[in-house]
Order: sequence, then C-alpha cells, then structure tokens
Amino acid sequence: MPRTFVLPDLGEGLVEAEIVRVLVKEGETIAEDAPLLEVETDKAQVEIPSPMAGRIEKVHVAPHQTVRVGEVLVTFADGGAPGTADRAAPAAESRRPQASPPAPPPSAPSSSERQGPVPATPSTRRLARELGVDLRSVRGSGSGGRVLDDDVRAAAGRPAGRDGAAEAAPAAPREGPAKPLARVGLEPPPLPSFEQWGPVERQPLSHLRRTIAERMALSAALVPHVTHFDRADITDLDALIRRNLESARERGVTLTLTSFLLKATALALREHPIFNASLDAEAGELIVKRYHHLGVAVATERGLIVPVIRDVDKKPLIELARELAALAQRVREGKATLDDLRGGSFTITNLGALGGTGAMPIINYPEVAILGVARAREEAVVRDGQIVARLMLPLSLTFDHRVGDGADGARFATDIVRRLERPDQLLLEL
Repeated sequence: MPRTFVLPDLGEGLVEAEIVRVLVKEGETIAEDAPLLEVETDKAQVEIPSPMAGRIEKVHVAPHQTVRVGEVLVTFADGGAPGTADRAAPAAESRRPQASPPAPPPSAPSSSERQGPVPATPSTRRLARELGVDLRSVRGSGSGGRVLDDDVRAAAGRPAGRDGAAEAAPAAPREGPAKPLARVGLEPPPLPSFEQWGPVERQPLSHLRRTIAERMALSAALVPHVTHFDRADITDLDALIRRNLESARERGVTLTLTSFLLKATALALREHPIFNASLDAEAGELIVKRYHHLGVAVATERGLIVPVIRDVDKKPLIELARELAALAQRVREGKATLDDLRGGSFTITNLGALGGTGAMPIINYPEVAILGVARAREEAVVRDGQIVARLMLPLSLTFDHRVGDGADGARFATDIVRRLERPDQLLLEL
C-alpha cells in the first residue's frame, strides 16, 4: 500500500526547511538510505536519506519550496517495512519473511513495530550505520518517539557521548528558530511605495538569509549589547606562524591566525566562565557551560554560517588548525552537517581578510558574547622608550550587559590579548 514520508524532526528545534534539490524522480525505485532530497535549514544544507526502499509514486515538493516538519515530501507506491522493497539487493530476499505482520505488540511498543519509517535525523541514521545498529529495533526516547543519538549508542552498548548528552539537555530547545519580530515588540510600520520615485526590483530572500535576519533582529532587540575594544601585539605570533608554515604544510596543516585565536579564547573562557554561558531570563539563572565549543563565522555565497569546533581548550593547536580547515571547506561546499553547526558556546568572527579597522558584532543568541577581529596592521608603537614598528591586531568583544559589567569584559579581553602576545606559551598550554 502507498506510504508517505514527511519532513522529519531535524533536531535543535528546527521547524522548517527549504528544498534545494529533489534527488529522485517519480516512478524510480530506490534503496533504503538512498539520497532523497537536499534541504537547507537555518543551520545547514543536508541530504535527507530515504527511510525505506521502494518505488517513488509521487514527489510532493519542488526546489525553493519551504516545508515544515510533518509535511509530506514523497509518497512510496510499495513502501513496506524499510529495506524490504530493495529488489536489487540480494539481502532483500532473506529479509522478506521479516516483513510479515508482526505479533501483537507488548504494552510498551518498540520502534520496530511502527508501520511507517523510523523518525530519526540524518546524523542519527549515519551513527546507526557506523555502529551497526538497526534503527527498527531501537526504541526512541525523543519527542514523538524520535530516535536520538543516545538511543543508538545505548542499543550498541556504548555510553552516551558528550555530544549526545548535550542534545538531551533541557536548554537545547532554546536554540530553535527565532520568534517573529512582532513577538519582541518590534512591529515595523508599513513600507512606502518606492515605485513612486523610480523603478525597483524585488529579490526574494533565501531561507538562510531570512533566518539570519530574524536571529540578528531577535538578538539586537532582546540583548543589551556592550562592546569592549582592545588591541593585541601579534608581531611575535606572526613570526612564529611564518617560521612554521613549511613544517606544518608537510604535516598537511595550514597554520592560521584563527586557530591561535580559537585556542587563546577557549583558555581565557576557562577563567571567565560567565562569557561561556546562556541566560535563562525567565528562571533568573545563568547556564554556565562546562564545555568549550567555539563557533567560527564563515562567509559563503549563501550567507554567514557558523560551524562549531568542539572542546577547543583540550586540543593542540595543530589539531585545531587541521579541523578548522576541513570544517570551513565543508561549509563553503555546502556539505556541512547539522552536527557541524550546533552546540556552540561562544563565537569568533574574523573579518581580517576583508579589511576594516574594527566592528561591533551582534551576539549569536542564545550565547552571551562574541569576539570580533579586524585586519592586523603594522603601526608605530612605543616599546621601552623607543618607537618601533609592531603588528597590531584590533579586537572587539561584544557581550550581554545583563551577565557581565565593563570590568568583566575588559579582564576577559586582556586575558585573550595576553595569550596572543605569548605564542610560545600558547603552543604548550592545554
């Protein structure tokens, strides 16, 4: 009998996605986990795999269409239990007997007794494949029976990982889509008719651009921003990077200033944990995060995307540089996963390659602080009574004034500067 497949819950409170590409055609027979659609959320551009094998009877969506979680994507003409309709695979024959109607369910039904596809995110499906777990045998503990990463790990006999624990934390839903501007008291007045003054062109915003606009408006409206400016003398750091460029390349790594910024900031956050937090205004509590997952703003053709590097404080600089390069490449190629883009506790935006003398970045809500970096320039400064040329890096720390005062921001920025100005120690510090 025909079965429908709807847009699954992608996690992180995401409620909609924009269809980028339809990867199947009506009448085509596909295997389980074959790429079905490519969608763009406010977090990433990801592939949605098919939850079952079978023939595509109807495709209900088209490119550039925005769909919400629960809306029908495709209808399968012969969508039996996942995997049973893949006639091309020899293993399918051996699985056919298992497709017969199951025995009456016990009082606590498991995922294997669902008549439709198992609700799970693409990353959870990938984890299940890596651990050799059949999702149909896993009982989901998420909303609506959704199978979570921790459910898969438990089924595989693995302890819950740090990332899995973070996904199950109560604060996770707060990282969902921003509220409409009207909900935060910023109902805009009607726009005038611009056509009366000359020709105009209306260009629709992409899903990602709309989401960025909503999040920035929400952050600016809800959070009292304050920015502290400072400068770091990175003359010695620049020399260290230049000295080690070739040896690093031989190890497949490109040393960059950003990797040192990541390390210096993460170590400073250990000493200033109020900036590695989120504010629960309703509960009157500051949620201090005991992990240091730092986001790095990456400019792409689709807009600004912030991938996250986890446990920055615990990783050597060489490993950070390698991970940063790979992550940035995935983002620019549109291959970043949702896991690459969520769970950040602090953000760095480095505009140095584009120029400028400084900026006042908007906080990446629900974080409480963001570090902006401009282009380093050689300047005449006084050292030991002498005027010398030094390479100076402008920094701007924007933070939520509700969680910290000016003095707190100044001390935090000073600790970042101190580490950048002592690069040899930074290489050894863990």
